[in-house]
Amino acid sequence: MTDIQLYIIAIIGAMFAGGINTLAGNGSAITLTILTEVLGLTPNMANGTNRIGVFTQCTATSWVFYKNGKLNLSNTKKYVYPIFIGAIAGAILALNVSNEQFRAVFRFMMVFMLIAVLVKPKRWLRKTDADFQPKWYIYWPLLLALGFYGGFIQMGMGVFFLIIMVLGMRLNIIEGNALKSFVIALYTLVIIFLFHYQGLIDWKLGGVMAIGQTIGGYFTARFASKSKWADQVAYYVLIVVLIVAIGKLFFT
Repeated sequence: MTDIQLYIIAIIGAMFAGGINTLAGNGSAITLTILTEVLGLTPNMANGTNRIGVFTQCTATSWVFYKNGKLNLSNTKKYVYPIFIGAIAGAILALNVSNEQFRAVFRFMMVFMLIAVLVKPKRWLRKTDADFQPKWYIYWPLLLALGFYGGFIQMGMGVFFLIIMVLGMRLNIIEGNALKSFVIALYTLVIIFLFHYQGLIDWKLGGVMAIGQTIGGYFTARFASKSKWADQVAYYVLIVVLIVAIGKLFFT
C-alpha cells in the first residue's frame, strides 16, 4: 500500500473520529488505532501525535458552537482551572509511563459509563439547569481527576466529560459537548508542547490526521448547533460508541 493510500485511509478515519468526538467522545480510540496499526507509530508516539488533531478539531468545533450560541464562555472558568491543572499533571506522567497498563482498567470503566448513560435517559435530553450551583469541594476533585485522565491518555475523555457535565453539573448534552471542545483545546495546546519537547510527536502524520479530524468535527458541530434533533442524536451516538468500545475491549 502506498503512502498516499495510507494517508487517504487515515484522513477518512480521522473525519469519522472527529464527528464522534464532537457529539459524544472516544474518537481517539479510532485515531490511536490508525496511528499505531496503520501508520506504525509506537503507543507513546501515537499518544502525542494524536493531540495535534484533537487540538485543531476542538478549536474548530469550539468556534462553531460559540458562533451559534452553544458555548457560554462567561461560565467556563470554574470548569477550566481544575481540568487544566489535572491535564498537565496527567501529561507529565504520560511522558514517563506507558499508558498500555491503564487500558486493562479502561474496559471496566466503559461498562460503568454505559450503565450511567442508560439509567434515566431523560436526564440526557433536558435543558441546562442555569440555577444549579455545584459545591466546589465536589466538582473540583471530579474535574481534577477528569483533567488528569485527559492529559494522560485522551481516549475516552469526551465520554467521561459528558457524564460529569450532564449528570453532575446538569448541562444540556450539546452545551456539554461545546464546553468539552473548548476546555480540551486549551489544555491540549500546552500538552502538545510537552510531548514535542520529549520528541513524541510526528508532525507529518499528526498533520494528516488533523485534516480529517477538523473537517469531521467542524461539520458535526454545525449540525449539533442547528438541528432540533441534535440532543437525541448525540445521546444515541454516545450509547453506540460505548457499546462498540466495550465489545472491542472485551471480545477482541
